[in-house]
Amino acid sequence: MAPTSKPTFPWWLAAAVAIAVVAGLAIASSDLYSQVFSTVAAGIGVTIFVTIVAFVLASLLGLGIALMALSSSRWLIQIARFYVEIIRGVPILVLLFWIAFVGAPAFVAGWNFVTQPLQQAGLTGPLMVRDVSLLWRAVIALTIGYSAFIAEVFRAGIQSVEAGQVEAAKALGLSRFQRFRLIVFPQAIRTILPPLGNDFVAMVKDSSLVSVLGVADITQMGKIYAAGSFRFFETYSIVAYIYLILTVGLSLALRALEKRMRRAYEVQR
Repeated sequence: MAPTSKPTFPWWLAAAVAIAVVAGLAIASSDLYSQVFSTVAAGIGVTIFVTIVAFVLASLLGLGIALMALSSSRWLIQIARFYVEIIRGVPILVLLFWIAFVGAPAFVAGWNFVTQPLQQAGLTGPLMVRDVSLLWRAVIALTIGYSAFIAEVFRAGIQSVEAGQVEAAKALGLSRFQRFRLIVFPQAIRTILPPLGNDFVAMVKDSSLVSVLGVADITQMGKIYAAGSFRFFETYSIVAYIYLILTVGLSLALRALEKRMRRAYEVQR
């Protein structure tokens, strides 16, 4: 039996924590950096909201696309494949612009066409493009963009479950939904969680793209402050610092969750 390697001390984490503490003390002791930080930090709530809502919606949509790709219907398989390949081939920034400035006006036009009888009866007024929040346009764009990648994560995770277990569950008389809920998904989640966590961390960073629509996230607040004060070095250093705190902290939390799930699975075995 090959000897197991001992876990090494995470020197990279110690160095990152030391740098974060030193940077935090520098921010607290400087009036300029404190002012920049307080201004930029006002966008943290928007960044977190956009990330969580878009990721949850993208996960639900991605799971649906993955189940379509694994279905027995050739039409559903082709539709799922078409969706994944097309969406993955479009850059997130381009998709963001398309949803915001093409998709939203098209939606408004379609809505007004459908509700035209109600408008003529005076029961409702016409919907304007400006009534569609830029924040929600950004959320929808991130949802669509990431759902294609998450669909592939779910598909690979579900396919990693041994076919024999599914056949055994089928022989026991379990329905398709019961097989998925009781047999397939609990085992697939161990394979799904690491890449899904990576997508979540990536979405935290890609949420900065919503600033191009004027959404008041961390990056947008930094852009506004830097444009007015010309303190570009200080401002974008703080912006990078906040994103690093969010992403590194989230990565460590996800890694701890993976280890906990791995230990629980080993105990069950």
